[in-house]
Amino acid sequence: MNQEFLDIPQLSAARGTVRLPGSKSISNRVLLLAALAEGVTEVRDLLASDDTERMLDALKTLGIGVEHLGGESWRITGGAGRFPVREADLFLGNAGTAFRPLTAALALAGGNYVLKGVQRMHERPIGDLVDGLRQLGASIQYLGNEGYPPLRIAASEIQPGPAIQVRGDVSSQFLTGLLMALPLTGQTVAVDVVGELISKPYIEITLATMARFGVHVEREGWQRFTVKAGSRYSSPGIVYVEGDASSASYFLALGAIGRGPVRVEGVGRDSIQGDIRFAEALAKMGAVIETGPNWMSASAPESGLRAVDLDCNHIPDAAMTLATTALFAKGTTTLRNIASWRVKETDRIAAMAKELRKLGATVVEGEDFIAVTPVERLVSPPEGIDTYDDHRMAMCFSLAAFGTPLRINDPRCVAKTFPDYFQRFAAVTVAAPVIAIDGPSASGKGTVAARVAQALGFSYLDSGALYRLTALAAHRAGVDWADEAAVAAIAASLDVVFTGDDILLDGVVVGDSIRTEEISAGASRVAALPAVREALLFRQRVFNTLPGLVGDGRDMGSVVFPQAQLKVFLTASAEARAERRYKQLIGKGFSANLSDLLADLRQRDERDSQRSVAPLRQEADAKLLDTTDLTIDQAVQQVLDWAAEAL
Repeated sequence: MNQEFLDIPQLSAARGTVRLPGSKSISNRVLLLAALAEGVTEVRDLLASDDTERMLDALKTLGIGVEHLGGESWRITGGAGRFPVREADLFLGNAGTAFRPLTAALALAGGNYVLKGVQRMHERPIGDLVDGLRQLGASIQYLGNEGYPPLRIAASEIQPGPAIQVRGDVSSQFLTGLLMALPLTGQTVAVDVVGELISKPYIEITLATMARFGVHVEREGWQRFTVKAGSRYSSPGIVYVEGDASSASYFLALGAIGRGPVRVEGVGRDSIQGDIRFAEALAKMGAVIETGPNWMSASAPESGLRAVDLDCNHIPDAAMTLATTALFAKGTTTLRNIASWRVKETDRIAAMAKELRKLGATVVEGEDFIAVTPVERLVSPPEGIDTYDDHRMAMCFSLAAFGTPLRINDPRCVAKTFPDYFQRFAAVTVAAPVIAIDGPSASGKGTVAARVAQALGFSYLDSGALYRLTALAAHRAGVDWADEAAVAAIAASLDVVFTGDDILLDGVVVGDSIRTEEISAGASRVAALPAVREALLFRQRVFNTLPGLVGDGRDMGSVVFPQAQLKVFLTASAEARAERRYKQLIGKGFSANLSDLLADLRQRDERDSQRSVAPLRQEADAKLLDTTDLTIDQAVQQVLDWAAEAL
């Protein structure tokens, strides 16, 4: 996977089975409680991600016994309510599920600690949690902006009163952190929630996980929670982490959009995670949902998805997936009660609105809602979809590939919760097929490719035309073909339209002006420039739409479409190619010299095969088609025969 971007072709279907990674929310709760418990806990099916790595690193630094048993299994030797290391600096990245609970536990366990994160973590509020801990006597100092990390925690005398108060309308992680830490006081403490408690299902996860470690919290509705004196964590021995219900949402949505069925395993109707109710939201949109004790599946309705108006307080993270699913529903989908989106890894309401608009959707956003009206045909933004270092943005927008080829910027941000997401995604989706035909100049690949595309009803991409158009546009602008930066800028902003037999540049038919020997030579020169090839890469991939594509060039199978279902390397002898080129030019009224053409072709072959970027070569998985002694009809038929086997 390219570190900077990932290009996804237009998708035609989704079907298959996915085994989910462990839940991030459950993983980090289990790790912290195992560290606070008496005894040794074996944690199985733990999520391998950036967030859990931050928690594991922190626990090691704090002196907790952490042993990797291989795979997704870890052994945690608990500290029985205390951390052996009483003074430490901790870096927790952008892991809210590690930062908030650890803040509470360290504040009540005693010791001197500094907690830091990445810049975005320092922009995420923590004041309500700190206020609650200070009511217990904790000593916590802000090292930057008031109400935000980084924090300094000093050892202090904890003297809890009968009840403390914490706001519930910003983040449920504040209440989670307090509840998980309260047994460390050894006394009875009640927590009163001020205002409406958002993300209630995540509090249910907290209460269920605490119960597994022997601490039962008394609850009066969603307003008061009480931890009794004498509550202590004890190891349950072996703990299995459920599959991540939030991650299930992407694959269930794939099934609902892409016909399906897509089945997810590792989470089902018996789950303790509230995000399994995402399936109910999909069902309201018309999706066909089936569930079992440890699995769920989704298929598309025959009549298509329909819009919903939904209060999403119960599925705050999974609701993001509904925003991109809305691109394929009839009507305007409105997601309400999602104010918590604004204090996540990024301001998710603003980010979601901006990126949906790039695709052509109409979006209305408010302080705690977003409304999405789809467009008949999605557009492929050349700048790609930005992900804001937010794993859920990357995964949600992958769904949009059902409407258009798509570029996802910074795809590796999914490592926060689902490092191999895009590999799993590719395994259950079907992309528009590609036939990539490469070969040297004048080998006949353009004629063959165009006729194969016509026979199959596929789109046709003459990649060479894009380089010729770049050379022509640079020439018209007075830009030297050797000026890489200037030519790349022209390539990135080309206004090109392919209409039947015509090509329009800046709205004007170019005709044969891109076929002259001068422009052909210029195309070969600019094609050797790395920045130009990079600028034209996504422009070429955007042609990969349904029902399929036939593309010809010199790097179709090696660089532009390396996953093409059929790769053909079409060639002919230099003498045969020179003669074909001679006849083509004479037939169009241009003057030509056969010996000069032969020399030029040999020079061009040398230049194309020796260039440092995307050199002309036959890929190992490409079929060789030598057309020296073949007619066009014979060459076309051979490619069609291969296509019948491959597609």
